[in-house]
Amino acid sequence: MGDQIARGEEFEKKAEKKLSGWGLFGSKHDDAADLFDKAANCFKLAKSWDQAGAVYVKVANCHLRLDSKHEAAGAYANAAHCYKKTNTREAISCLEQAVHMFLDIGRLNMSARYYKEIAELYEQEQNLEQAIIYYEKAADLFQSEDVTTSANQCKQKIAQFSAELEKYQRAIEIFEEIARHSVNNNLLKYGVRGHLLNAGICQLCKGDVVAINNALERYQELDPTFSGTRECKLLVDLAAAIDEEDVAKFTGSVKEYDSMTKLDALRTTLLLRVKEALKAKELEEDDLT
Repeated sequence: MGDQIARGEEFEKKAEKKLSGWGLFGSKHDDAADLFDKAANCFKLAKSWDQAGAVYVKVANCHLRLDSKHEAAGAYANAAHCYKKTNTREAISCLEQAVHMFLDIGRLNMSARYYKEIAELYEQEQNLEQAIIYYEKAADLFQSEDVTTSANQCKQKIAQFSAELEKYQRAIEIFEEIARHSVNNNLLKYGVRGHLLNAGICQLCKGDVVAINNALERYQELDPTFSGTRECKLLVDLAAAIDEEDVAKFTGSVKEYDSMTKLDALRTTLLLRVKEALKAKELEEDDLT
């Protein structure tokens, strides 16, 4: 490893010397970029990620001097993938640079991929507000390029995080939109009941029984097969339990569904919130009597 670092530093010195020396226009930046690239490779082999990231930024700068935005964007992306191991902030900064360049040269699909990568880094940091912003940017670009599956994956994340942040109306709108776009698609239609269940649980979180029942009618119009599903039965039973302010009935319905189809983390979190609100209401009623 020490050998690789020494080799990397040697290549880096040669590159810096090339840049400070005389050369035909462009040729010295071309040669320096090659040498920096070799240096970065050595640092990667030595797992010296910060050094590798910093040198890839130098590669990007050489390509910018040559007005080669595509290569510069690629170098910034390489830098980001090194920094991801050690420095999330630097990784995000380099991915932003890559995106701006890919946008400039009309590579929207690449820009979308890197926006999604930035969103995932913010998600790892539990910064859900920023993750939503970048998943939105990615979804818009994927949509404009007709990459529907990737756009939907990003939208699901936006809806999920909106629900976690108690922005239920926004989550409902997105889950319903994905369901609408999926219902006539042979590959996606099997996911519709899950999207409608998510939207329905967010409706439960809002606690408006009239709105919940109206939503259930809408969902059955959107997908005529929905009324025969266990997901629909669960939402109907939970809405009735909320209407009757019956915590035991609510808990029983959730347990029955979960025994056959395991509830994921988001649904479990949201249903616990609904149950807590229902319990609080029940206690309130008891205090008044």
